[in-house]
Amino acid sequence: MIALYEAWFGHPKHISVGYSTQDPVKIGSQIEKAKSMGISAFVVDWYGDREPFIDRSYAVIQKIAAEKKFHVAMMYDETDADDGATDEAIADFKFFHDTYLSSSAPGRTAYLTYQGRPVIFIFPKGRHTDWERVRQSVAKWSNPPWLIEENLPGTDANAFDGFYAWIQPGPKGWAADGSNWGEPYLREFYEKMHSKFADKIIVGAAWAGFDDSKASWGLNRHISARCGQTLADTFNLWRKYFPANDLLPYVMVETWNDHEEGTAIEDGLPPRCDNQPVQNPLTTGPVASTASKDQH
Repeated sequence: MIALYEAWFGHPKHISVGYSTQDPVKIGSQIEKAKSMGISAFVVDWYGDREPFIDRSYAVIQKIAAEKKFHVAMMYDETDADDGATDEAIADFKFFHDTYLSSSAPGRTAYLTYQGRPVIFIFPKGRHTDWERVRQSVAKWSNPPWLIEENLPGTDANAFDGFYAWIQPGPKGWAADGSNWGEPYLREFYEKMHSKFADKIIVGAAWAGFDDSKASWGLNRHISARCGQTLADTFNLWRKYFPANDLLPYVMVETWNDHEEGTAIEDGLPPRCDNQPVQNPLTTGPVASTASKDQH
């Protein structure tokens, strides 16, 4: 179990959630809580030098993760720009390698690896990057990374080593009442990955809900928590396609702390409709049922 982590809180562009993602004490307590919930790594959204605040947060998170015997990985947010996207990605990856993956990098031992190689996730934006060129560049590293992209493989599938599912309502789109929680999307993802791309790294996904009303970029999109059932259903759906002797290497909780899009689980799972504790599918026991003040 891994979880997507947003490292931008404390920056004035984002809502106040009562802490800074550059606070070592807070990072340490978040890691301990995540471990108690069965999560073993944070996948941190990272933008290269486009977002210096987030880069400074990442440095703190990796250092504390190493101290706590936890893991951390980078999710690279591709630029929206249509000029120079490939060169920017190559430069960002070189910076990340030299700063966080080199033998002298603080906290390097915390970085998430699969079969001994670092795992880097890609979040596509402008889709102007030539990922084959990026792949050729990182292949020269002494320990080349696995590149994992969002959603099902497209025309550039050979540039990536794997793919991860990402929170969305599915082909019917966003429902006003949030009832489209993503089942058709996840079923198609698992079916096609299992039948056509079994040679790739497959990363499953789980989410508790969605509400972007607090985000400055929000579009009034919703996925209902369904009294905790959305997390249970998304967490368990992959099991229908992969037998016990063919487990996925990772399932990513989306997200640990994105309070602006209402997906955060760090303050507990959404309360059950009968106000009883929610059974946490990530572990074998119940967790706190109190919803975050920034959730809906």
